[in-house]
Order: sequence, then structure tokens, then C-alpha cells
Amino acid sequence: MYVNEISDNSVRTGKRERGKAKKVEREERAIRKRAVRGDPDAFAELIQSQMQNMYKTARAILSNDEDCADAISETILTCWEKLGQLKNEQYFNTWLIRILVNKCNDLIRSNRRLRFVDEIPEKETSAPAEENVAFQEALGTLDERYRLIIILYYVDGFRTREIGEMLGMPEATVRTRLARGRKILEHYYTSQEDGRKMI
Repeated sequence: MYVNEISDNSVRTGKRERGKAKKVEREERAIRKRAVRGDPDAFAELIQSQMQNMYKTARAILSNDEDCADAISETILTCWEKLGQLKNEQYFNTWLIRILVNKCNDLIRSNRRLRFVDEIPEKETSAPAEENVAFQEALGTLDERYRLIIILYYVDGFRTREIGEMLGMPEATVRTRLARGRKILEHYYTSQEDGRKMI
């Protein structure tokens, strides 16, 4: 009898959770539709919900917070101006991240042109409290082509197909870079563990 009560409760809880998830998805869909139609409040709410993902993605590409802020600002402005070009509101997040990646790459190109020989880059003194320092160090060992895909896949939760669309590359290339990035991270963490054991 007791086992049946537990399974009945877990079934009810599961149904409740699925119901809540569907409700949240419907609300998000409604917000996206209003935003695409030009509702500034809905657009602001949508952007606010994506700020953390945008920052993490920009940080994976750019080396400092000021450049990240610039890329995010330009992305938000571009999204608002070109909102009418979005054909299907369900792809809003993918579209937003693709624009952000392009803005980050634009900043990198413009910074290369503006860099002076006698200028010494300042070292950053603080990182946001929310960042996991060890994870950031591990990501720092990755080449940008692997780091961005790792961030988009594991942190932002995009599928390999969506990442391929965002970055304009075949899904197979995304999967290959994801696998190579994992191997590099595995090697990094293994060497860190080996170093600690020796101490």
C-alpha cells in the first residue's frame, strides 16, 4: 500500500512539473511573439532573460568585460532594429546569440586595427563573483574555436545543430570541435589533479 502511495505521489508531482513547464513555455512564447511585433516591454523582458547567456558567450570570445558590454549593447540595439527580419519567433535566442557572436568578432577585428605597438594591455584585477575561477582557467586553455562551442553547448544549452546555424558551420564540425574541446579540458583537469597529488 505504501509503495502505491509513493508512486501515485510521484506521478502527480511529475504531471504538476510538466504542467508548470508547459505553462512557462507558453508564457515565453507569448512574450517572444509580442516582442517580434514590436512591443518594447516584451523585448526588454526577453533580453533581460538572456543577459547571463549573452555575457557568458561574449566572455568566451572577448578578453575583457568592457568589450563584452560593448558587444552586448550593440547586439541589443541591432536586434531591436532588425526585429522585423526574424521570420520565426521560436528561434529568437539562436538569432540573438548569432548576432552577438558576429558583434564580438567585429570588435576583435576593430581592436586589431586600433592596437598600438607601445601600448601595454592592462591586466584585469577582478572577475565577477558568480564565475567559477577554476572553470574559467580551464576555458582559458582552449582555443577560441573550441571555447565558444563548449560555452554555447554546456553553458547556454544550445544543440549542435543550433550552434552550427549560429556560427555558419556544418553540424559535424561543431561535434568535432566539441569532442576536441572536451579532450583538452579532460587533459587539463587530469594534469591539475596529478599536480595536486604530487604536492
